[in-house]
Amino acid sequence: MGRISFSCLFPASWHFSLSSQVLPRLLIPSIRQLLFIGLVFCLMGLLYLLLVAGKGHASWITKENHFHRHLARVTDVDATDTSNPNLNYGLVVDCGSSGSRVFVYCWPRHNGNPHELLDIRQMRDQHRKPVVMKIKPGISELAKTPEKASDYIYPLLSFAAQHIPKNKHQETPLYILCTAGMRILPESQQEALLEDLRTDIPVHFNFLFSDSHVEVISGKQEGVYAWIGINFVLGRFNHVNNDGEAVVEVHVPGSDQQEALMRKRTAGVLDMGGVSTQIAYEVPKTVSFASPQQEEVAKNLLAEFNLGCDAHRTEHVYRVYVSTFLGFGGNAARQRYEESLIRNTATRNKLLGQHVGETAESPLLDPCLPTDLQDEIGQSTQKLYLRGTGDFDHCRQILQPFLNRTNETQTSLSGIYQPNIDYTNSQFYGFSEFYYCTEDVLRMGGDYNASKYAQAAKGYCATQWNTLRERFDSGLYASHADLHRLKYQCFKSAWMYEVLHSGFSFPTNYKNLKTALLVYDKEVQWTLGAILFRTRFLPLRDIQQESLKGLHSHWRHSFSFVNNHYLFLACFFIVFLSIMLYLLRLRRIHRRAAQRCTPSSAPWLEEGLGSPALPINL
Repeated sequence: MGRISFSCLFPASWHFSLSSQVLPRLLIPSIRQLLFIGLVFCLMGLLYLLLVAGKGHASWITKENHFHRHLARVTDVDATDTSNPNLNYGLVVDCGSSGSRVFVYCWPRHNGNPHELLDIRQMRDQHRKPVVMKIKPGISELAKTPEKASDYIYPLLSFAAQHIPKNKHQETPLYILCTAGMRILPESQQEALLEDLRTDIPVHFNFLFSDSHVEVISGKQEGVYAWIGINFVLGRFNHVNNDGEAVVEVHVPGSDQQEALMRKRTAGVLDMGGVSTQIAYEVPKTVSFASPQQEEVAKNLLAEFNLGCDAHRTEHVYRVYVSTFLGFGGNAARQRYEESLIRNTATRNKLLGQHVGETAESPLLDPCLPTDLQDEIGQSTQKLYLRGTGDFDHCRQILQPFLNRTNETQTSLSGIYQPNIDYTNSQFYGFSEFYYCTEDVLRMGGDYNASKYAQAAKGYCATQWNTLRERFDSGLYASHADLHRLKYQCFKSAWMYEVLHSGFSFPTNYKNLKTALLVYDKEVQWTLGAILFRTRFLPLRDIQQESLKGLHSHWRHSFSFVNNHYLFLACFFIVFLSIMLYLLRLRRIHRRAAQRCTPSSAPWLEEGLGSPALPINL
């Protein structure tokens, strides 16, 4: 019987030979075996492609979506890298009633995805502090000297210019937006101040600045910007992946689409300051009106806008209700309440011939002050002495007429139109007094629970004033709580409760209100929403550049991800094919060797002689 010899010169020289009788059968397979082995290898390769490559691709997509979904939520506490050439900058000057502040924002180059907004965040200096500067007084104080407006704003812009790279100034948009202080001025004085800014700022600074970049914004605009800023930080404008997050059915304003759009549920905003109270929330569905008059009023309270850069895309089209109620802030409400007490008490004393509240010995009993707290209100010529009885429920009843509610449907404070809220699928954040009333003294900030809040407020009101003072001196309340908060916490607790549940008609079992001072540890200013809205068209350039790359860019991106897996598979199949060809050749060699072992060679076997060697070189 012949032998089969193997030799190889690379990578090392080695040689051995095997008898064909001792060759394992697997090395000389049949056609069926070859097909079976090939099928097994193909199945293994396919399984690898599905489980390994597919899983890797899916996890990559999930990670990217997860990253983008939470990108706006992350507090960026690192110093801004001003050496990065792909970083863009923007300025917003908030000209308020008591002062003006400049905010410097930055964002990386847009990724070219039309579904996504700019990733705007506050710029941070080398000490990791937000780049913000404030000056006093408000610009409205210059109403009689409008020529000084540009000199007034100069320190703010000079401060911002020092932080932004000089080569970026020309492409950095600057917006100067004035609020309440300017709104109360006559239009002629407003225009004189704005004109001085429009004329002089381009002379001293090289920012991207035009006449439309400086204006007095309305309360409605300010509310919309605040709503945009909060929802942007919450990540509610990313509609790519809705896993685990609440969604809402939206009828897009002005769209011809019959089908509703499903996207992330946005958060409403409740904000109660010292003077005014504001509410803002998305109205996802088309609204109906009780009367033509109500429809006319609603036009001034509903804002419809496209936050995206493409007017033809509806995923970022929103309908937001915004209403501001002057005189309904915590301090203003207390002032209105005290004026009512003085007026009504004087009338009653005159009619009945009494002297209630005229001296400390005969004070007027006030259920909205803590028990036994003595207080004086009014001018020196008409003082009124009060003593608290601490009756939370009675205080609530007394305050209800101050809400100015009407019997009309879809109305709130002062009979102002308010679209229906889907309380079963909504979320609200309460700021300022909504937070202070729940947290400073009652220490219940966060998730709001009406029954627990009312119980805690009732207990606080009924507590003796001396006991409250002892607790205050012991540091049991929030660090920024003062005696003014301590005195009027009972009143403000009742006022906040009534505004929320009687004014805005929130049910007492509503569980989706969070009272907060910060959102993700960030103080969210309306200026963030303003620059996001006003720079919404900037990504168009990057999107157009991405679209010009076309399929080539898409192919490169895909290949960059899957090349390792497909390269492995290609090598796998090449090796498999080489093995199959080798086995087939080995089979042919075996057959040739068998054919040479003819019957004429039998005498060799009988004589015990070995068959001649059959050298085969591979």
